[in-house]
Amino acid sequence: MVERYARKEMAEKWTMQAKYQAWLDVEIAAVKAWHKLGLVPREDMEKIVNNAGFDIDRIEEIEKETKHDVIAFLTSVAETLGEESRWVHYGMTSSDTIDTAVALQMRDSLKIIIEDVEKVMETIKRRAFEHKMTLMVGRSHGIHGEPITFGLVLAIWYDEFARHLKNLKETLDVISVGKVSGAMGNFAHAPMELEELVCEELGLKPAPVSNQVVQRDRYARLFTTMALIASTIEKIAVNIRHFQRTEVYEAEEFFSKGQKGSSAMPHKRNPVLSENLTGLARQIRSMVVPALENVALWHERDISHSSVERFILPDGFITLDFALNRLNNVLVNLVVYPKNMLKNLNLTGGLVFSQRVLLELPKKGLSREEAYKIVQRNAMKVWEEIQEGKSPINEKGESLFLEYLLQDEDLTKKMSEEEIRDCFDYSYYTKNVDKIFQRVFK
Repeated sequence: MVERYARKEMAEKWTMQAKYQAWLDVEIAAVKAWHKLGLVPREDMEKIVNNAGFDIDRIEEIEKETKHDVIAFLTSVAETLGEESRWVHYGMTSSDTIDTAVALQMRDSLKIIIEDVEKVMETIKRRAFEHKMTLMVGRSHGIHGEPITFGLVLAIWYDEFARHLKNLKETLDVISVGKVSGAMGNFAHAPMELEELVCEELGLKPAPVSNQVVQRDRYARLFTTMALIASTIEKIAVNIRHFQRTEVYEAEEFFSKGQKGSSAMPHKRNPVLSENLTGLARQIRSMVVPALENVALWHERDISHSSVERFILPDGFITLDFALNRLNNVLVNLVVYPKNMLKNLNLTGGLVFSQRVLLELPKKGLSREEAYKIVQRNAMKVWEEIQEGKSPINEKGESLFLEYLLQDEDLTKKMSEEEIRDCFDYSYYTKNVDKIFQRVFK
């Protein structure tokens, strides 16, 4: 199914052609290194560099007999060369080739993911400044809390992705290592200088120490990083799905001309892209456990990790690349409804200002308990009457909560009408938005 989600640039990193080309790149780098170390004659080295190739069909044919993919690959390469083929894979073991080649694939793929994240961050930043002062209600437990702005919601998303970007760049350094240390990692058949030269040629660092493989905690770091990104993608997707609910309708995915939402109900406009992102995030996170379990191999290595990585590496990178680009598309085209945000903000008849009133009363000499009792009894009255169908706004165009507070003698003994009305000012809740943005967006 992963092919369905493959973008060409990423998918090309994980084809069989790309896999074997990476293997060949490692083998050629080793031949060049052996030449520099005085083992391989220049003429043989040049023949290998210029002529070495492989044939995928031939590799598959040979592997049916050998039951060993690296030997099948090396046999195919040897068939494109002459006697000089004796220097290919000299002093190396299969994992020298495979792990160093996979490092090339992971490195180049992770660079694409980094570009994807940077693109998403730029989109979020643009939309955040667009809606920096777009008022909406903040919710906890799904229940109205206090006024915020949609720009602050977007700033949260941006800040989270900024952490992911830092993590990605650190992870890029962690996975960009190769090894050419031989069958047990002891450099018995090749000098350490060979590994250093190979890695330098390929733009990698040598693993400080290895056994038969590059240690899989590096891969696990990669997949936990990818899983964290997937969780943020889902976090955003779930929020958009809530915003698009009919009862909320504060934002929605762009619905294009000719698009259909339901085979049965022509009116439907569904958040299908965000729902898809939720599912993809689950899939990406599911790869973390096998990646972690691959860390513990028998002694210097077994191959229990190999079958897992043949799935999770291409599928993980391809799926995350697709998800990030889909998320960016959703955010670029997200339709925002400020009027509905304001309408929802007023649904509870001014109850979103309750804390502001509460905090004024201790300044007037009341205990917190006394203040809470005054504010809550009026708030509960508003809740009950709204649930019974009473309008949250009275005939004067004022909120029910304000009306009841102004009628409460215990409150009016402590606060003037002007002081109470001042508590219902939205600008009180947006006064620090610019400073928050300065911290987030630098």
